[in-house]
Amino acid sequence: METLTKQMVAVRWHSRAGQGAVTAAETLAVTALREGKNVQAFPEFGPERMGAPLRAFNRISAQPIRIHGVVEEADVVVVVDSSLLGAVPVDANVAPDGILIANTTQTMTAVRHMLHRLEGQRIACIDATQIAVDCFGMQKPNTPMLGAIARTTGLVGLDTLLAEVEESFSHKFSPQVVEGNLTAIRRAYEEVTYE
Repeated sequence: METLTKQMVAVRWHSRAGQGAVTAAETLAVTALREGKNVQAFPEFGPERMGAPLRAFNRISAQPIRIHGVVEEADVVVVVDSSLLGAVPVDANVAPDGILIANTTQTMTAVRHMLHRLEGQRIACIDATQIAVDCFGMQKPNTPMLGAIARTTGLVGLDTLLAEVEESFSHKFSPQVVEGNLTAIRRAYEEVTYE
């Protein structure tokens, strides 16, 4: 596991409406808050319709966060829907030491070849959609992506993430769905490949 050591880490999520990226950004923020960090989580919507591209953002810092607004340069870019690779500029404004984490069945080499703006940045790939289907029967890759983020960035600990998801999801979902999401996070944490 790599740990991002910047004072403040900016995360940009690329997804389609209905895939749970806004919920995932909020979950990442609350998990970091549980670990004593300062956080922000907010979405940026275009036309609000199911399937429309959207972005969400996080800032996570050991110090108070005094800036607001859209993340200009991301340290972590999370692509929740593989159809957005090449369709929107997911590789724009990634910090030189940043990482792009993609939900895809493609290899890291194929993803790097597709994204022309990435130079020395790291890439991580995970088939989060298949993990979600296997673990809780839905094409909602948001929770597996959280496991991949925990593993590749060290922004939050796996145990804290699991505790947060269990607590927050237990108010909304059946025990089987909660356990399926926890299994999906663990599996993504183990299966994500990155360079």
